[in-house]
Amino acid sequence: MKTLMQIKTHQLKLQLRYKQLIEQAYNLRQTDHALSDISEYKAIKLLNKLNRLKYLSRDSTRQRLT
Repeated sequence: MKTLMQIKTHQLKLQLRYKQLIEQAYNLRQTDHALSDISEYKAIKLLNKLNRLKYLSRDSTRQRLT
């Protein structure tokens, strides 16, 4: 149970960081294309991590139900 809570907490932190990076990429789009691309790349990598954590938390939930 504690591990599931840790995963959820980590997920929330990553989601917040993802939103910040996407917003930063959007704001930089008009002024600095390179920095915008870098922020977007970092956001995509974070989204990949979020998807993996989502998969882990889904497996934990299934194991508790069975």
